[in-house]
Amino acid sequence: MGENADFREKQIAFARHIRDPENNPSPVDAEERRLAIYRELFFNNLRNLISQTFPVLKKLHNKDKWNNFIRQFMVLHEAQTPYFLEIPHEFHKFLQDEYQASDDDFPFLIELAHYEWAELALSVSDEENELSQVDPDGDLLNGIPLKSRLAWLFAYEFPVHRISNDYIPTQPGEQPTFLAICRKANDDMDFMELNPVMARLLEMIDENDKLTGRELLVQLAEEIGYSDTDTLVQHGREAMEQMREAEILLGVK
Repeated sequence: MGENADFREKQIAFARHIRDPENNPSPVDAEERRLAIYRELFFNNLRNLISQTFPVLKKLHNKDKWNNFIRQFMVLHEAQTPYFLEIPHEFHKFLQDEYQASDDDFPFLIELAHYEWAELALSVSDEENELSQVDPDGDLLNGIPLKSRLAWLFAYEFPVHRISNDYIPTQPGEQPTFLAICRKANDDMDFMELNPVMARLLEMIDENDKLTGRELLVQLAEEIGYSDTDTLVQHGREAMEQMREAEILLGVK
């Protein structure tokens, strides 16, 4: 029992060394060259995985800054899952909850990380749509519109879908950016930017199980104080058709 406990303590100490070699000396009597191979292999594998999931975020930072993100993630964050595909989610949680922001960090850092993580999470989600009770060509005004389970709606302060080396906003937009990220039937990923009114309509559709599209739009007009209900219904119908074409809506019940 004592030998097992001693071995476990050495494993834990060795893991600490791999994660943070500057502050944790190796507990094993091993050649430094071999230890360096372990350290580099662990760091590089983790960096490659995170870099593939957050390509825009990576491109916006120089090599030293990006490596610093990875090292801090290794040192500070205790992942709650052993699954490889969950590590990007753990990295986003680290940025959100544990990372100490510096003056030169982008103000959209956490939002951009969330957007890039969400694309991965949706692409590998095991959720499926139940299509047996769906009419894909049904009338969206007179029927009960149905939202795809593989369409996720998010609101961001920054237009994260547009950020690149050529467009780096320094201030939030005048209004939130609403993005519906969607995985299509052929597994292609896509997104649609929605204005606040249509984003609210999509939320109502997601929460609804008995009102028709027309009834939802009339309710929406009352909610936002829009007096020209007929015009809103017409615009809403066009928006729902666009969402159906993008597979954000499946059709009607």
